Amino acid sequence: MNRAMIRNILGSVLEIEAALLFIPVLTAVFYRESVGWYYLGAAALCFLVGFLFKLRKPKDTVFYLKEGCVITGLSWILLSFFGCLPLFASGEIPRFEDALFETVSGFTTTGASIVPAVEELTHTALMWRSLTHWIGGMGVLVFLLAILPSSGSSHMNIMRAESPGPSVGKLVPKVRSTAKILYMIYFGMTILEIVFLLFGGMTFFESVNTSLATAGTGGFGIKNDSLLSYSPYIQWVVAVFMILFGVNFNVYYLLLFGQVRKALKCEEVRYYLLITLGAIGIICANILATVGNLGDALRHSVFTVGSLISSTGFATLDFDKWSATARTVLVTCMFIGACAGSTGGGIKVSRIIIAFKTVLKELNSYIHPKAVKKVQFEGKPVEHEVVRAVNVYLITFMTIFATSIFLVSLEGKDLVTNFTAVIATFNNIGPGLNMVGPTTNYAHFSVLSKIVLMFDMLAGRLELFPMLLLFHPGIIRSFFKKSPVKQ
Repeated sequence: MNRAMIRNILGSVLEIEAALLFIPVLTAVFYRESVGWYYLGAAALCFLVGFLFKLRKPKDTVFYLKEGCVITGLSWILLSFFGCLPLFASGEIPRFEDALFETVSGFTTTGASIVPAVEELTHTALMWRSLTHWIGGMGVLVFLLAILPSSGSSHMNIMRAESPGPSVGKLVPKVRSTAKILYMIYFGMTILEIVFLLFGGMTFFESVNTSLATAGTGGFGIKNDSLLSYSPYIQWVVAVFMILFGVNFNVYYLLLFGQVRKALKCEEVRYYLLITLGAIGIICANILATVGNLGDALRHSVFTVGSLISSTGFATLDFDKWSATARTVLVTCMFIGACAGSTGGGIKVSRIIIAFKTVLKELNSYIHPKAVKKVQFEGKPVEHEVVRAVNVYLITFMTIFATSIFLVSLEGKDLVTNFTAVIATFNNIGPGLNMVGPTTNYAHFSVLSKIVLMFDMLAGRLELFPMLLLFHPGIIRSFFKKSPVKQ
């Protein structure tokens, strides 16, 4: 285990967080809010700890996938811990576990809040919450890769550990260039949404916060009613961008460089859009009678489906009051999630496609036992290792999901609340149903349940295994051994 390299990268991550904390500090200066001092103190602490971590330069800069997973898991834990300190120290969130829950929810782009009255928070706190979404959406380590001077093969192990989806590849030969391209697309789309929202009458502060939360598919609102009080134009803009941020960013790269045909052939995006349109059609027909007119029914359907399948979590109304059919469709969207390589959560459309095609292949083998046929995805045969990885992921997902529901159920809350609270945090969505619906929050859960849900948020955002590896006995032993384990 290359502990020196792990410590060095963790130091860089904390220095990045220190720099990010200056954005809420500037917000505090602009709005003349005294809480800015707490964010300045947290920035100084992050920088100091990061500086101490980097005092000793690593002699060996090579590391493998296991180190990449450890770096990823520890980075997100450290980010959340230091990020919650100003919220707790300022007294805006008086309980430490609640401040940590809110920050974990922010960085993992979940948007599950414990704040009962969001509008009572300072502009500084609101900006920090939204900013955690934005940096968590693409990943702080991807940002780190974009600015690292080196582009060695070891850094690909960080991208594999942090990026969502069953497989990760480079858009261009150098990892650093790939990370830069991803962030350029991400930043450009965020700016574009800000401009559209400004045209709709939003203030600059509102448009920036909303766009940061949309881009990261996080969903922390700056009003208690989320986006209900905004105009239909703004709701349409946010709905469209939520769906767009759920698309694999490789497609935007292809479009950016004129490879339109190749982009249009992306099988995962086609299925993602088909699932989205299908869910919108079913819900629109289902709620038409209760909403009143086709225009409003279509707008609320597009917005809600886009919000949940992209794992954003914004709301324009209380969808918990919809029919059982509509809510079932929404829960299904929560499970499926967005595309691999997007900022969205969920199991991912690519995994669903591969799993479904694997089942069809097995069924066909009963009819034609001598036939040799591989699963095809994106016009190419899927390697056995990818199919195995998808199967292992799904088994692990269901095991953690069932265990989490059991642990949360010890509180005695109803099954729908427990079930949707776990799926909403595990898939980084935010709102669920019943006691965790779009008009409520997670403050009523016990400390144990909040710990379980925080683990689910982190595990879901990091594709399960980087978090699980932190508890593996072999990793723990090698981390504390005096001499590094031979690779």
